Amino acid sequence: MSALTLAVALSLLSAVCYAAAAVAQQRIATHEAHASWPLALALTGLGAGLHVVALPYGPLTLVQPLGALSLVLAVPMGAAAYARHVTPGEWRGAALTMLGLTGLVLTTSSTAHTLSLRSTLVLAVVTAAAIVVLTAIPAGSRTTVTAGLRYGAASGIAFGVGSAMTQTALNQLTNTGMQGLLTADVLLPAALVVPLSLGGVLLSQAAYRGGLGAPLATATLVNPATAAAIGLLLAGDQFRGGTTGALLALAAAAVAARGVVLLVLPSQPGAAQPAPLPQPVPAPDGTDLHDRDVNALLGSLRVPAHAHS
Repeated sequence: MSALTLAVALSLLSAVCYAAAAVAQQRIATHEAHASWPLALALTGLGAGLHVVALPYGPLTLVQPLGALSLVLAVPMGAAAYARHVTPGEWRGAALTMLGLTGLVLTTSSTAHTLSLRSTLVLAVVTAAAIVVLTAIPAGSRTTVTAGLRYGAASGIAFGVGSAMTQTALNQLTNTGMQGLLTADVLLPAALVVPLSLGGVLLSQAAYRGGLGAPLATATLVNPATAAAIGLLLAGDQFRGGTTGALLALAAAAVAARGVVLLVLPSQPGAAQPAPLPQPVPAPDGTDLHDRDVNALLGSLRVPAHAHS
């Protein structure tokens, strides 16, 4: 098996794990499968591990877009979990979101991020502020579509920044060797990886309370967009093709945004549908059985006339 084939196989397995984890997290969020929490964590960890293992065998411009297949896979998997059909709008939304995400990845640099200590501190503060703003949702509105999108965006930011911190810690350690293990340049980003990763999992679970497709699409889009922004603003990356590349990236973002909108429009998977009201059954004499029962009940409650004397 060639290195490229191995990268594709590992990336596909990673996407399957991420999609299954998203479906499990949604069922947890809707209080349908509490026992799935360890399974969701295991699937998320396995998906992340397979993604990391795939990177040395293939270019990032191939591995990252294949990771977006988790969105396409999660839509039918989520529908199957609730015994419903995927709507044409959901298929179009998933396809457009993945197409736009792929365009964003292909138009930005794939250089591994290595942040300075100052940039790491600034990024940590900005990330915390952004997550606080996005999750400042009233208690009664946490299951709405808008809340799901906001939680999904916060989850994508947490995972995107967590990836940048992981790369920074590993690159710094590679450059300095084991003697740099206890330096702030390695310890600070490494220490931030755990809360960011755990926070991303919890935020994504909160996002899935109102449905799976739109929040997952948002998180899938915001994650690499966050990594690209970090590279452009803090690591000196540039768009491929200069101005043309920047315009293509904006077009890709518009396509992905349209995909998210299409995923928001269909009824959200797992949303409880109101049960139909029972229809009144006519009695043999043509009166309503329900009305007859009510009249019988009222008659039994009437006070006899002699009780007033």
